Amino acid sequence: MAVTFESFGLSENIMKAIKEAGFREPSPVQEQAIPLVLEGHDIVAQAQTGTGKTAAFGLPSMSMIDTNSNRVEILVITPTRELATQVSDELFTLGRESGVRTVTVYGGSSYSRQIGLIEKGASVVVATPGRLMDLLKNNRLRNFAPKIIILDEADEMLDMGFLEDIEKIFSYLPDERQTLLFSATMPEPIKKLANKILKEPKYVSVTPKDSTTNIDIDQQYYVINEYERDSAIVRLLDATDPVKSIIFCRTKKEVDRLSTHLMAVGYTAKGLHGDMEQNQRETTIKAFRSSQLEILVATDVAARGLNVTDISHVFNYHMPFDPESYVHRIGRTGRAGKKGTAITLVTPNEYHSMQRIGKKVGSNLNQKLVPTLLDVSKSRLEKMAHDIINAKLNDNAQELLNLLENDLTLPEVALKLISVMMDKNSPQGPDKIGFDKNSLSGIIKRLAEKDRSKGNRRYGRNSRGGNGGGYRGNRGGSSRGGRSSGSRDGGRDGGGNSRGKSSDSRGERTSRRRRD
Repeated sequence: MAVTFESFGLSENIMKAIKEAGFREPSPVQEQAIPLVLEGHDIVAQAQTGTGKTAAFGLPSMSMIDTNSNRVEILVITPTRELATQVSDELFTLGRESGVRTVTVYGGSSYSRQIGLIEKGASVVVATPGRLMDLLKNNRLRNFAPKIIILDEADEMLDMGFLEDIEKIFSYLPDERQTLLFSATMPEPIKKLANKILKEPKYVSVTPKDSTTNIDIDQQYYVINEYERDSAIVRLLDATDPVKSIIFCRTKKEVDRLSTHLMAVGYTAKGLHGDMEQNQRETTIKAFRSSQLEILVATDVAARGLNVTDISHVFNYHMPFDPESYVHRIGRTGRAGKKGTAITLVTPNEYHSMQRIGKKVGSNLNQKLVPTLLDVSKSRLEKMAHDIINAKLNDNAQELLNLLENDLTLPEVALKLISVMMDKNSPQGPDKIGFDKNSLSGIIKRLAEKDRSKGNRRYGRNSRGGNGGGYRGNRGGSSRGGRSSGSRDGGRDGGGNSRGKSSDSRGERTSRRRRD
């Protein structure tokens, strides 16, 4: 008998959130981990990116906490600010019906703002190690005693030199706690850490075949300048001629702008995001399923639960912040035994992060060059020839030909008709978009030298400060039209607002020894 979310005994509000998120059945790691967490065990879970780890620890943890306690009940520690923002967004979405309020804490932003948001009554804190360590050792968090502590991507923390900080952080945390450790791999230092901070843990393991990306998906990436994103998307749509595709954006504003731009250049495209009314959302999804829409431009949260099997292409307008998001996004294509293509746009500054994602998810990522106008024109000629050869004759075709032959020879008729078709389908935009391999290798070399000169190791995109420290919350768990009815901080909150907007924050440089 198949395991269902209903069989776990999760709280009523968490079950409501699961249904609204479109989750149908638990993934292998969720199936193994959720019952153990609900029973109160410490766990060590080995599962690669893309297996649903956030829900595996988030759903049972939030099902057990008291959201009216006005204190932090759950602490999640993640290696990077990008992952912290992503996890916070997802926990907020899954816990919204339960009144869960989340704060994202990382370096490069105001201490007082982050502390103030926590003291307003956050249920969940998602933090990077460096900033959390600073707050704890300087005694800036009053009555900070979370009941459940989660280490996410523990092996990534090892790679980034965080393990010493993690051990120190646990010296400030209560002995009576439930600790959950999630890691894609289990090197010896992670095993030793688990022995130090966990008590009689239960072990969960998901096999690699359950967690790697689909081999039926051709994964490509194109290196471009930041200002070339719109031109690159249009050119790649022109070149690939997708049957049905999703373009993933980070923000709702970006979804609206890009979908409008694509319609202006002749594509049937519509946006899908959290600010849409339910009837608008249903109409858009119905049109996409029935192929009345060629392109769906969507945020990660809005596309969750979308079950369409004939999507030929997935485009990442921006590179996802973390490997798990990447796996979830590209998994929309290559379904039901069909082949699919996943295309990601990256800038030179994001190049190493893209390589890192590929390594993390065990995928072969193919670097490609954005086709030129001539490339697209040639491919369209071939498609036109195929379409003409295989076209069915219209009942009125002979009558039209007879009229045309009064003034033109037959070759002239053919050439003029072909010219009309080509004029209507001629590609637009600059001839050359992005970098070739030679110019890119020079840029990557210069970036690497720049990083080495500053003694830093680059993870993600550069950031300068910002108003990080996101607060997401709604009092009493009530919501209306996707908007929380309770109060919330009005500033930017680590790359998304309290309605679950995907982050558009810049990445951070992370030193091996100097962090956050």
